[in-house]
Amino acid sequence: MPSKKPLKRVASISIPMNGNYLLDTSIIIALFRGDSTIVERLQEVESVLIPITVVGELFYGVLKSNHREKNEAHLRAFLSESVVLMGDRETGYWYGFVKDNLRRKGHLIPENDIWIGAMALQFQLTVATRDKHFSAIDGLNIEMG
Repeated sequence: MPSKKPLKRVASISIPMNGNYLLDTSIIIALFRGDSTIVERLQEVESVLIPITVVGELFYGVLKSNHREKNEAHLRAFLSESVVLMGDRETGYWYGFVKDNLRRKGHLIPENDIWIGAMALQFQLTVATRDKHFSAIDGLNIEMG
């Protein structure tokens, strides 16, 4: 596995990436639904980041919902207070690395989750999720919500 670096550029600033959480869509949906376990746990962590892939998944959910305007306003308000993690060329490398390892094991997972796992590995983040298939990604730190 490639070496990990202690600092990466996020949202145009360099920040230390130890002890931070990358939120999967399943956790954000639980948060929106007021899941007290998730709310309490997120209040305890150093910081949370939202991968751009998850932003896309959340907007997709908004666009297909029956309460589009209300849900979009809620999502936009949430995102205005969040740090969104963007990918770069190095993220592309990590995506290829993760997908190749999954292919070799014969255990592919949804494409968006490969991107999320790649970002987590690249930036040394823990993925907060309710999706068990993230455990197929070698070396990924996961906290199940």
